[in-house]
Amino acid sequence: MKRNGILNSHIAKVLADLGHTDTIVVADAGLPIPEGVPKIDLSLQQGVPRFLDVVALLKEEMVVEKTTVANEMEQNEEVHIGFKGYFDEVEYISHESLKQQLKNAKAVIRTGEVTPYANCILHAGVTF
Repeated sequence: MKRNGILNSHIAKVLADLGHTDTIVVADAGLPIPEGVPKIDLSLQQGVPRFLDVVALLKEEMVVEKTTVANEMEQNEEVHIGFKGYFDEVEYISHESLKQQLKNAKAVIRTGEVTPYANCILHAGVTF
């Protein structure tokens, strides 16, 4: 058994397998996930776990080169401000473009978040 860090074996495996520029997605409970993209469903009930809680844990475990969110996230002020507090490099695109990029993700981690536009793409960096 792992002593610390992310204990979810599916997430730990995805993170260990990431290469430079690979992406994973952290999604709210309503984001449609394309066929063929692995879904790691963490949702327990509405609001549990929260999007920002999952993002914070992933930030500790993953080298994140940049992030991508929908322009529309700005409408969800609490999530938007919280997210910007975690990352320096945030790219904004349309929500529709974000959904199109999901098909290239190594995995989508579904949270219990039920507020609008609480979705992001995390782009893997390298430690060197």
